[in-house]
Amino acid sequence: MQHVKVFAAGYIATLLFHQGMLYMLHMANPEVPAPFNMAPVPPLGVPAVISLAFWGGLWGNLLWLLMQNSSGSGYWTRAILIGAIGPSAVALFVVMPLKGLGVAMGWNPQIIVGALILNAAWGLGVGIIMKLLPGSSGKSSE
Repeated sequence: MQHVKVFAAGYIATLLFHQGMLYMLHMANPEVPAPFNMAPVPPLGVPAVISLAFWGGLWGNLLWLLMQNSSGSGYWTRAILIGAIGPSAVALFVVMPLKGLGVAMGWNPQIIVGALILNAAWGLGVGIIMKLLPGSSGKSSE
């Protein structure tokens, strides 16, 4: 049951925290893509933001595995740092090259920093949501 809660936390954190931060970055710089991309993505044709949220749910389980036994400031530090580094590294060094965009879109500092900021916000969101969910006090119950 804990995996379902963590998946939900990652999914919701994507929609609220990741996309919320993307909105703020977009408002500060219109060259940054707008949040809530509804363009269909293969192979199922679901909106890009829903696909992203699904992956956020899966990543949430890995994040939780690495932070579930933390407490106090260590809990929040791990949520933010692991959230920032893990998904960003995969996006920059695996996903982008697979999509033909090159590693970190040509080592573009704005892309790298943007990914770290977005995913740090997501990690913080997962941590907050897990604290708010019933039976999820920051410690694993399974």
